[in-house]
Amino acid sequence: MEISLLGLSPAQTYSWILLPIIIFFARICDVTFGTMRIILVSRGKRNIAPFLGFFEVLIWIVVIGQLVQHLQSITAYLGYAAGFATGNYIGMLLEDRIAIGTISVRIILPLGGDELVQALHERGFGVTSYDGEGATGPVKLIFTVIPRKSLDTIKMLIHTFHPSAFISIEDIRSIEAGVFPVMAPLFRDPFGLRKGK
Repeated sequence: MEISLLGLSPAQTYSWILLPIIIFFARICDVTFGTMRIILVSRGKRNIAPFLGFFEVLIWIVVIGQLVQHLQSITAYLGYAAGFATGNYIGMLLEDRIAIGTISVRIILPLGGDELVQALHERGFGVTSYDGEGATGPVKLIFTVIPRKSLDTIKMLIHTFHPSAFISIEDIRSIEAGVFPVMAPLFRDPFGLRKGK
């Protein structure tokens, strides 16, 4: 016995209601993968990007195939567009949560700033500072390169010592040498098998 939804036949129910929902969630997945892939490539993390690209294109091909088979379904087009927009948003949120990569933070302060430099040093951050001349007089310029995960800590320190400091933040593709805070290892070695012990 065929069951109809809202007076629609099973084929119409699939084409006008179920298919748009499936397309919406599939597009969220593939666009999220695509957004993450682009961000990872821009951060120099090229080893993960091909895997994301594989699943992104696989999902996209399946979705397009279904869309072509149901060209008369306006709701499928709406599901496609809404999934694309939502996928972009979720991809950016996810990347922000993961906080992949390294950034350069530049801080410009009125004269002073030694307390901030000391506080950064005490937390293990490498800092370069020097005196300069700004539009309104002498300034202190402070540079540090940090993991993106540490950005909130840096901002808190800056605002604690100098709430009106000028701050600029830039992504860095690669770094060599330098001083960085010691990060907790992702995996512990309970048996002490690491070399150098």
